[in-house]
Amino acid sequence: MLLSEAWENYQSDKMLEGYSLQTLKAYTVQYNLLVKHFPQEVKLEEIEHRDLKAYLVKDSERLKPASLGHRIRFVKSLFKWANDEGFIKNNPARKLKEPKTSIRIPKFLTEKEIEYLREACCNSFENALFEFMYSTGCRIGEIVLLDKESISLESRSAIVRGKGDKEREVYFNIRCEIWLKRYLEERLDTNRALFVTERTPRRLSIAQMRYVIKRISSRAGINKSIHPHQLRHSYATHMLNNGAPLEVIQNLLGHEKSETTKIYAQLSGAMRRELYRKYF
Repeated sequence: MLLSEAWENYQSDKMLEGYSLQTLKAYTVQYNLLVKHFPQEVKLEEIEHRDLKAYLVKDSERLKPASLGHRIRFVKSLFKWANDEGFIKNNPARKLKEPKTSIRIPKFLTEKEIEYLREACCNSFENALFEFMYSTGCRIGEIVLLDKESISLESRSAIVRGKGDKEREVYFNIRCEIWLKRYLEERLDTNRALFVTERTPRRLSIAQMRYVIKRISSRAGINKSIHPHQLRHSYATHMLNNGAPLEVIQNLLGHEKSETTKIYAQLSGAMRRELYRKYF
């Protein structure tokens, strides 16, 4: 089987398994890099372990460990699939190992900085979007896909579709409920999307949402580069600092692995050290 044929079949299978479009786009980038390295129309069974190592070593010096790890995960996934499906007898990627990555503590905003951002919102649209991002802790890609029918103002909850196309219920606070209600009542369009562009109502894109948050932060005068994912980090950190169990935070954030959520415990510890050094 040709590498190109394997990719087409692999992609189809992953779509059936419910992989998100974002994941498939990322895998397409990795496939294009892989296919550039090997001769055109190379057969899958002709690729050996040493060939894959040569491909990965080629850019290893300029790549960050996380980027190299992502590249290795794709290669391992593709060849494991080919082996499981019986297209190749041996899996040349089986012994490939991901590089060790240092745990980066997520950047978050203090509660005071959140208040500055709130004050910088100048209409119901900005207030509703900001409050929804912060009070639900949703990923920006999850918010983009939301429809008006996906939320319940009565129960202050929403059903979002996260990674791996998995649905979960998230909740928002009273402040968010008030601004969402005002924003939706002011809208005259019939677009089903929860958040739409301000002039010609179309579903807001990820880039447009990022721009809105940047616009709010520039007004707030906070000397930080603020992006939507920081609101998610801030949500998790503030929940933890207020006594929420890690298991609850993991469920609300839609983390598959508990290790991902435990990073916030380290962040909380780092903040305690910072406060100790400041006041003692």
